[in-house]
Amino acid sequence: MIRIVILACLLLLLGCQSQKPLETNRLPVNVARVVSGQAFEAVGMGEQPSLISQVRLVGIDAPDLRQRPWGETAKQRLEELMRDGEQPVMVEFDVQTQDKTGRSLAYVWKDRVLLNEVLVKEGYALFVGRSPNHKYDQRLERAQQWARLMGQGIWDAEKPMRLTPAEFRRLNR
Repeated sequence: MIRIVILACLLLLLGCQSQKPLETNRLPVNVARVVSGQAFEAVGMGEQPSLISQVRLVGIDAPDLRQRPWGETAKQRLEELMRDGEQPVMVEFDVQTQDKTGRSLAYVWKDRVLLNEVLVKEGYALFVGRSPNHKYDQRLERAQQWARLMGQGIWDAEKPMRLTPAEFRRLNR
């Protein structure tokens, strides 16, 4: 009798759990324009479908646009990855959904590819873990290790980026 009750409780608990795939916590948005190698403007994120929202890719730090040539190159690569807004991208949030300036913090997916990870793996951005958002830290850290080993982008031994984006911004306020 006790086994039947336990089995019934387990079945009830399993039936109450969400059967939705992980992608359901991703929100489709249209890209209005890419602002930098780590930020873009999105249409359709809030309650007002025509409202433009600022979105920053979480877990990465791309070179400042004034940090030549890497800043402009990172921006161009993000534009290529997003295909200039031809199709919506999917934004996925972590624990903290906004930064101190009010921009949304998101992992960005296109065709089931994590764009944050692509930018780091190809050497267009650095992985920077930012508490409390750690959902994809391992993936991003492995991507950075790959980029360093392969000498991709900012890790190119012939023309490496000498200052991190944070150091550059601090020195060039």
